[in-house]
Amino acid sequence: MTPATEVPIRTLSDGVDIPQVGLGVWQVPDDDAAAAVRTAITAGYRSIDTAAAYNNEGGVGDGLRSSGVPREELFVTTKLWNSEQGFDAAAEAFHASLDRLGLDYVDLYLIHWPTPARDRYVDTWRAFVALRAEGLVRSIGVSNFQPTHLRRLVDETGVTPTVNQVELHPRFQQAELRAVHAELGIATEAWSPLGQGRSLGEPALLAVAARHGVSAAQVVLRWHLQLGTVVIPKSVTPARIVENIDLFGFELDAADMAVISALDSGTRLGPHPDEFSMA
Repeated sequence: MTPATEVPIRTLSDGVDIPQVGLGVWQVPDDDAAAAVRTAITAGYRSIDTAAAYNNEGGVGDGLRSSGVPREELFVTTKLWNSEQGFDAAAEAFHASLDRLGLDYVDLYLIHWPTPARDRYVDTWRAFVALRAEGLVRSIGVSNFQPTHLRRLVDETGVTPTVNQVELHPRFQQAELRAVHAELGIATEAWSPLGQGRSLGEPALLAVAARHGVSAAQVVLRWHLQLGTVVIPKSVTPARIVENIDLFGFELDAADMAVISALDSGTRLGPHPDEFSMA
């Protein structure tokens, strides 16, 4: 198993360090979350990504506490759901997440979606700034934000998110958005980094994997790392959890990276952030 010390660390714009590989728990039932988290931590993960909308913060908290690893060595992310946006509602929802997790603080708190039709994300962001000032959150960021949303936050509050967690995988590489992140000093974090497996059977990608003696999924995750992206692959299968962090015994060359770049088709799996407003 890969020791945690091998996982690269990204230092965010506020000086907070985040492991470049973490475990995502979207669609993991609460009853299964604790076991998945314990397995991941044993395998060397130190970052766990959940959300209020996943309905598994309780299980995640149980897994963290039963792992035997000190809290200060773990990086915990959760997210605010759309229905709780607004200054007061966001603060109340954060405390509810903290209670479910059984923690005194979280390392990263994200606005899950901008939901621009509701136009509450700026006031929500001000609540996030206040939570960080209280010491309840170490770092604050967003998820699924487009360049216009990001620039509005910065223009109206003077505070830039440290992270934008977005859909990013070989068939949807988001070069324009990543360029905005680089301009603003925002770390790119990929959800669905494997694209739900839809490009893993590509012959060219399988050829790269065969040359390195690894799986196609490992090649794609390694591609993310070499781009500088933070990744949170999701699995509840112990062998797959271990495989997804075993990324440091090989390196992709320029030709390998080009193979994956060529897979970009602009195919989005999730909803468009400008349109999504589910409460």
